[in-house]
Amino acid sequence: MQAQHFCLRHTVIGALLAAAFMLAPTVLMAQSQSGNAPRDYYRAEFIILERLVDPSGIEEKMAGKPVEPTIRPDKALWVDQADGRRQSDLQLVPQSELHLNQAARRLENSGNYRVLAATGWYQTFPPNYDGEPLEIALGDWLPDAGQRAVEGHITIDRQRFLHVGIHLNHWMIDESTPRIRQVTQNVSEDAMEPDASEASDSWPGTEGGASFGLSEATTPASPLQLVTWIRETRRMRSEEIHFIDSPTIGVLVFFKRVE
Repeated sequence: MQAQHFCLRHTVIGALLAAAFMLAPTVLMAQSQSGNAPRDYYRAEFIILERLVDPSGIEEKMAGKPVEPTIRPDKALWVDQADGRRQSDLQLVPQSELHLNQAARRLENSGNYRVLAATGWYQTFPPNYDGEPLEIALGDWLPDAGQRAVEGHITIDRQRFLHVGIHLNHWMIDESTPRIRQVTQNVSEDAMEPDASEASDSWPGTEGGASFGLSEATTPASPLQLVTWIRETRRMRSEEIHFIDSPTIGVLVFFKRVE
């Protein structure tokens, strides 16, 4: 796993360095061009990607590890709903304006990665800023679990320096999960409840008794299996690309201070 993880980091870092040298300065928003940007004003950029690898080949086995319940933040950064609609409580900028845009294309064109989200926004992060969690839900839809494969949240805080906390889970459906057998008793609409004198003779399927039927259904006991996760908080430096990853998912982070 360590060798695979090293190759992942080496490939991504190489792509980022190449993209950083080739990128021209990003066009800022109109308010920054007018010279009226507020103090401590930043453009925050995030790219969330999935490494295209067979989960069964990952040596870091996460099955059975306790996972704290996922919090449901009040604000959404990027939430893909079951019907494909995207929800965000932030005013996101077009992907074409992102400094990380070319890095995302290069990683996806390599055939080894799938970009799940590439987005950014402008916001003031003053000293002693205590940011609230921003919800993330993207990747494949897992119908048996009613959620996306990658879910969690991102937080941004600032004391003297900016810090980004990444809290993401990567899930899959465990096909080997034991199934729970459920038996449902169905009563016909015209069935009449027998009186006490007939109760002893009124068994399902017997003449003179109520008509009953049994139906069976199976549901998974716990269909979700944890593939990998990210639990990391990292100090950010303005105009530096940061890469936070696990064996199957990664996050590129970039902040630019708008003067």
